[in-house]
Amino acid sequence: MIFSIRKWIGRAKFIVMFVFLTYLLYHVMTIISGWIEPLDKYRHPSGNSVKVFQHRGVLQESDSMSERLRLFYWYGG
Repeated sequence: MIFSIRKWIGRAKFIVMFVFLTYLLYHVMTIISGWIEPLDKYRHPSGNSVKVFQHRGVLQESDSMSERLRLFYWYGG
């Protein structure tokens, strides 16, 4: 069995470059996500804000199983 040193060096270069670029991409994405994310995402909004969704107790005790299943798929459960 003959081993080609040029092929192994080429494969090693590819693997090293792949690992380096993956590492670089991971850190770039981490920096971008930190830049996009708000500082305090749980703070109350300032200014004139309006509550858009009010929970009204959608499901009742008397709702049928088909109604519950329809609401499950409608809300994307």
